[in-house]
Amino acid sequence: MHVSRIRAGLAAAVGALVALPLLVAPAQATDGAADRAGARPSRPLTVMTRNIYLGADINRPVLAAQRAAAQDGATQQSIITALAVATDATRRIVDQTNFPVRSKLLASEIADAEPDFVGLQEVALWRSGPFNPAAIAHPSATTVDYDFLQLLLDDLESLGAEYDAVNIGTRADVEAPAFTPTGQNLRNVRLTMHDVILKKADNSFRVTAKGDQIFDANLPVSIAGIQLNFSRGYQWVDVLAGKRQLRFVNSHFEAFSSTLALLQAQQTVAEATAGDRTTVFVCDCNSDPLDDSVKPNDNNVQHNDPYELITGPGGYTDQWLEWAPAEEGWTSGLSELVDDETPVGIDHRIDMVFSHTLDGDPLEVDHGFITGDEVADRDPLTGLWPSDHAGVVLRLRGW
Repeated sequence: MHVSRIRAGLAAAVGALVALPLLVAPAQATDGAADRAGARPSRPLTVMTRNIYLGADINRPVLAAQRAAAQDGATQQSIITALAVATDATRRIVDQTNFPVRSKLLASEIADAEPDFVGLQEVALWRSGPFNPAAIAHPSATTVDYDFLQLLLDDLESLGAEYDAVNIGTRADVEAPAFTPTGQNLRNVRLTMHDVILKKADNSFRVTAKGDQIFDANLPVSIAGIQLNFSRGYQWVDVLAGKRQLRFVNSHFEAFSSTLALLQAQQTVAEATAGDRTTVFVCDCNSDPLDDSVKPNDNNVQHNDPYELITGPGGYTDQWLEWAPAEEGWTSGLSELVDDETPVGIDHRIDMVFSHTLDGDPLEVDHGFITGDEVADRDPLTGLWPSDHAGVVLRLRGW
């Protein structure tokens, strides 16, 4: 991923900011909206947002290939070698961060919280296959090493907490050759990312429609002249409980560029917000409302700009702030190895629960808490945390 490519991609993204509408068109009141404005239903809705952590820093192989390409006399072989060694190291860290252990911790969180809907991010599918550098262009490895979604669903079932994956969105899909620094253990490693909406199997909500969309603007990443698929997107389900309707949206915005995160927030608000019902939107937004710093190549777009777009012209309420102060809701972020001795690394808030109602009022919050942010939440044997993020749970009324 060359700096010039990033700058060109982000320059195009900034131009796109002007082209997309910032505001959601005001919805016309419906009978349902009038009913909501009168006697608000007492039926609570418990939601959770949970980044479950893909297991390693996926940027390591890309940076290694970048550094190799920048060397004098760099060849495609030297770039591929650097990529393969870094991919091997990354894949070994995935073993070390041990999702089968972390999945049990995450399942316990969900089982204890009993959310009606969960928005999951970084739901990884790690696969491997025969050594084949050409597969960088066309990912093809099929041997499953870790299926995070299936592991989590199985662990939930073992606790008697049955959840259905009602919307599975496929995101980034990348593959690279891998071998040790001494040239051993030749293979290919493939990572396919998903965002997933889980629904509690025995609740009274019924899914009536769903949608999934890849963002128009995504991070441009290339290795040895080959463009990689690092896409992100948003997904939603429409649900019915009695006569009450609701839309639940889940997304994960770009971490390496606030310009792209802003475009992705803009597209989500413009396209995923329902015009005839309350929308509850959860995300790993990668936008801290208290952080106005600017990342390199972001052309003065601040870290908090996506959040400001959502809660400003987007018309959404930050529901955590209806419950507790921001400093009680920190959610990110622990180290790559997720074996930190203390939660001191959890020092900012980027995991959010928003609501958009037809009358513009916040939803009522009668219970809320952060999960996976205390030393007692670690696995006692390995010391692993459930994720490098904490989770957010809120019980909402008045939708």
